[in-house]
Amino acid sequence: MFKLPKEYDVIVIGSGHAGIEAALAAARIGCQTLMLTQNLDTIGQMSCNPAIGGLAKGHIVREIDAMGGAMGLNADATGIQFRMLNRAKGPSVRAPRAQCDKKAYQFRVKAVLEGTENLDLKQATVANVVARDGKVIGVETDLSLRIAAKSVVITAGTFLRGLLHVGEKNKIGGRMADASSELSETLRQLGFAVGRFKTGTPCRINGRSVDFSRCEVQLGDEPPPRFAFCAEVEKSKNEIFSLNFNERGEFHVEQIPCWITHTSPQTHEIIRANLHRSPLYSGRIQGIGPRYCPSIEDKVVKFSDKTSHQLFLEPEGRHTEEYYVNGISTSLPYDVQLEFVHSIPALEQAEIMRPGYAVEYDFFPPTQLFPTLETRLITGLYFAGQVNGTSGYEEAAAQGLIAGANAALKVQGRSQIVLDRSQAYIGVLVDDLVTKGTEEPYRMFTSRAEDRLFLRQDNADQRLTKLAFDAGLIAKERWRQFQRKLHILSQLRQVATEMKVRGTPISQMLKRPDFTVQNLPEELRSLAPAETWELVETDCKYEGYAMRQASQNRAISRQNSLRIPDGVDYGQIAGLRSETRQKLGAIRPASLGQAARISGITPSDVAIISIWLSKNVLQQDDSRLDGRVSLAGATEAL
Repeated sequence: MFKLPKEYDVIVIGSGHAGIEAALAAARIGCQTLMLTQNLDTIGQMSCNPAIGGLAKGHIVREIDAMGGAMGLNADATGIQFRMLNRAKGPSVRAPRAQCDKKAYQFRVKAVLEGTENLDLKQATVANVVARDGKVIGVETDLSLRIAAKSVVITAGTFLRGLLHVGEKNKIGGRMADASSELSETLRQLGFAVGRFKTGTPCRINGRSVDFSRCEVQLGDEPPPRFAFCAEVEKSKNEIFSLNFNERGEFHVEQIPCWITHTSPQTHEIIRANLHRSPLYSGRIQGIGPRYCPSIEDKVVKFSDKTSHQLFLEPEGRHTEEYYVNGISTSLPYDVQLEFVHSIPALEQAEIMRPGYAVEYDFFPPTQLFPTLETRLITGLYFAGQVNGTSGYEEAAAQGLIAGANAALKVQGRSQIVLDRSQAYIGVLVDDLVTKGTEEPYRMFTSRAEDRLFLRQDNADQRLTKLAFDAGLIAKERWRQFQRKLHILSQLRQVATEMKVRGTPISQMLKRPDFTVQNLPEELRSLAPAETWELVETDCKYEGYAMRQASQNRAISRQNSLRIPDGVDYGQIAGLRSETRQKLGAIRPASLGQAARISGITPSDVAIISIWLSKNVLQQDDSRLDGRVSLAGATEAL
């Protein structure tokens, strides 16, 4: 066995969106980090739609950026169309979305990784995670190379025993034209539970073969909304890597339109007539697919009353004619795909450049993880991304950032990051995964967050940047820019509270439904950028709603915040069902609220635990009675 002479603090396996954020986070904190990938040429590749953000996902991207992550800045630099979704609705559900140049996104993020201190990139297929006495000590590749590490983060995406399906044909692979990995089998032998999910992607068509005159145009917003909170202009030798700012320092993009068309009744007839050839309906696919991103076969079957479905034709880049057909994810045979695509208005002559396909892959039920994303079974081993049962680039990147940061912080002997549900959508995401698990590919929605009126996309930096700076994820210059922004916000809020315009306090003006920043006198508008005034406006307009929601959540939280000592023996709590004892013993919830969120735990179970805690923990003295955990013991355990 050949050993690499260099020992690393953190090894990241995989180079998708989770792997990128994990590697960058660990390196920025100061750990010697190694990213291992099967193919250096596909780092950051967008396997499905080359878009970042969207409903709830845009919130996550801004949180990633607030914590020093790369996804938002990279989307700003390579975006070709930008929109703020739900602009007509309340600010808590507004979300930025960017259509990106697929190759530019990939090339730029690879350059960022290559230029990051403390980070090495190597092409290798990891065959085994090496552990000793319940602690990770390194990895082995398929070429018998052993690399030592103190922490390992697995971000293998859909590549774990990946199986691709197009009609009756299937072949091994984690993505079309890429190999799969047998690493999940090794982890199964180490004792990890393994599940099976599936996802899919639509065909790509040649834009020259589309009749765009029969489509509805969808333009980007002007001015384009960006993801990154700080507007630094990065210098680069290559123009493709520079950020989209003009000579006046304004965010500016030459945007490319997207287009809208619809399926037809004939489309649905063709699909229904060929369901027996679909691997999804013939039983060849065993994995569970995403409910909220169904294939066109599922749409036709489950929404049989609809005669058409909306489709979006989205360009894959500035220098390609490929278009992504958003809305017809499929694994039907190639000839059927061609037939039903030609039944769609404007696509009668469309040329399919790449067929749609489905991919089945292994994942690890995430209840096997601590809230830090470290595995309960092996110390120093972390899972992030689709291997935890999630779908989407944004959910994967968020987990990668948390796992990579915590892997590094653990090596340094520092406190790890655990975000609360009231603190960030990332906190909701991780808590949902490690507490409830998931029976289908998990996708974030604003409705999953109890504090969504507070968790807006425009205030993510105010919620998370200090935490990130304390952990070492944010550079000093970024911190200074953030401090300047807070100072300006403080001044504007003071003005809004104290100063009067035409006899009306600005704070009252800001609450008016018809108010815009342009209503302010020139001397006030010049105090700060419009977006900063808009933050003050939003805070003033919605502070009453947010305070009421916070008050309601606090009332619920008082009961839910009761801490459960780690040493509790659930077998000693009378009245609990055996299923309840088994789930609580496996997940080991840290609080009553976390216990209540575990799938299958009933309100009566929670009431029994609450009564037991009040009798056996909260009211005990410092001695241990009958072998049970005392208050002092609980405090020590926590």
